[in-house]
Amino acid sequence: MADVPADPAARRGQRPDRAPPFPCRRARGRDGVSARTGRGGAVTYAVLVLAVLVSAFPFYWTVVAASRSNADLAKVPPSLLPGPNLIPNFEAVLDEADIGKALLNSLLVSGSITVGTVLCCTLAGFAFAKLRFRGRGALLALTVGTMMIPPQLGVIPLFMLIAELGWVNQLQSVILPGLVSAFGVFFMRQFLVQSLPDELIEAARVDGASTARIFWAIVVPVARPGMAVLGLLTFMSAWNDFFWPIVALSSQQPTVQVALRQLGGGYVHDQSVVMAGTLLGTLPVLLVFGLLGRQIVGGIMQGAVKG
Repeated sequence: MADVPADPAARRGQRPDRAPPFPCRRARGRDGVSARTGRGGAVTYAVLVLAVLVSAFPFYWTVVAASRSNADLAKVPPSLLPGPNLIPNFEAVLDEADIGKALLNSLLVSGSITVGTVLCCTLAGFAFAKLRFRGRGALLALTVGTMMIPPQLGVIPLFMLIAELGWVNQLQSVILPGLVSAFGVFFMRQFLVQSLPDELIEAARVDGASTARIFWAIVVPVARPGMAVLGLLTFMSAWNDFFWPIVALSSQQPTVQVALRQLGGGYVHDQSVVMAGTLLGTLPVLLVFGLLGRQIVGGIMQGAVKG
């Protein structure tokens, strides 16, 4: 009995190496994605460049205004090139306000609030996301519901509380009320629900790990990108806060935003000195973003490729 060809194409009298009947329209990579997918056109790059320029222009204008005189800023149209008065304006800032002490106070306040918020909100977010306890849903709804209350409504009772504790004109009156935020708890809860598998926690419990060990050894490494994002947002919010520090602190213990209101005084308000002080107050935020930028981008990419 003759051998029957195993290949179906050979049994039909066709060549086994014949190309498939449907031609490929587009070359595909190893992942099955079109090679043209990762390439951006000229319009895309133009839009991105325009968006970057629009976003960076306020900071550039701050530099220009801080390096010009008040008379230069009053000209129409104003000059868009930096001037020679940057160092004299910085000296005027140091003479008119104790900006060095204000920077240290703001660093202490913002750093303490950031560390406390990230730690407390990560703990609470882990509990709401992965632990089972009675009243979890109601407590989470109550926490999220506090985000709808304007913070100005709590200023009077909060000031009465710190007055009873003797904390008026002291930095702890600004630090302690900001150590936990409802937004931070909700943000970390949502991040851990998506990023932390339940199987990983169950495997750790089978191995005999306690809840504290699970948090430090498993939850914190997984939540690091989310913690970086929350840390940056918290630091910026605490650094730019003006309302509560001006209520709770005196002029002897100012933060940066409170100290800036002392600049440019006189019969003619010197906007160039104010912009120089604003530039000094912006540099620490840029430094923090530079330190946490890689973690933030990593968290964004991790969420983008998660499938």
